[in-house]
Amino acid sequence: MKSNIYTRGGDTGTTSLSDGSRVSKASLRVEVYGVLDEVNAWTGTALAFAKDDTLQRVLEFLAHKFYNCSSNLATPPGSSVTPPTITEDDVLFLERAIDHFEETSGKIQGFVLPGKSQLGGMLHIARTVCRRAERLMYVLARNENVEPILLKFVNRSSDLLFAAARYADKKEHGGDLLWSKDFAAPSL
Repeated sequence: MKSNIYTRGGDTGTTSLSDGSRVSKASLRVEVYGVLDEVNAWTGTALAFAKDDTLQRVLEFLAHKFYNCSSNLATPPGSSVTPPTITEDDVLFLERAIDHFEETSGKIQGFVLPGKSQLGGMLHIARTVCRRAERLMYVLARNENVEPILLKFVNRSSDLLFAAARYADKKEHGGDLLWSKDFAAPSL
């Protein structure tokens, strides 16, 4: 029995899109959904460490929707394949979750640094990777069709990951680690 994990189809530098068409693994479309896969891996890692029920549910929702985004991007314009969708309701859910996390975390008092908690740090990594995906999506959208709702969802997702990182830091260690431009070297 041959494994379903390897197909040998990518050995020549191409990969299949959702409709079976082949494109270069170096194509921007493939890069974008690859970066979304990376942010989803960090989101899943954070989910594995999250103990707060609300945070777990929000991160699991986000993970499923990142796959919808990736699948949508893996479907070329004009394809007969109908990809999973992202909706305005999905974006509104993210906004409600951000509001909920901010109610717990409080008003931002300055620039927030990663490092207050392990979980918060993972969420900050997910946020920065999400921002990279968003930037690449805008480059792709200059030349190819990208559903505007995907751009909106990924933008709001990075906001959510920032709010979730602050929420985790608040729950685990009482609040934010704030940047100080005059931070003095510690004594050793």
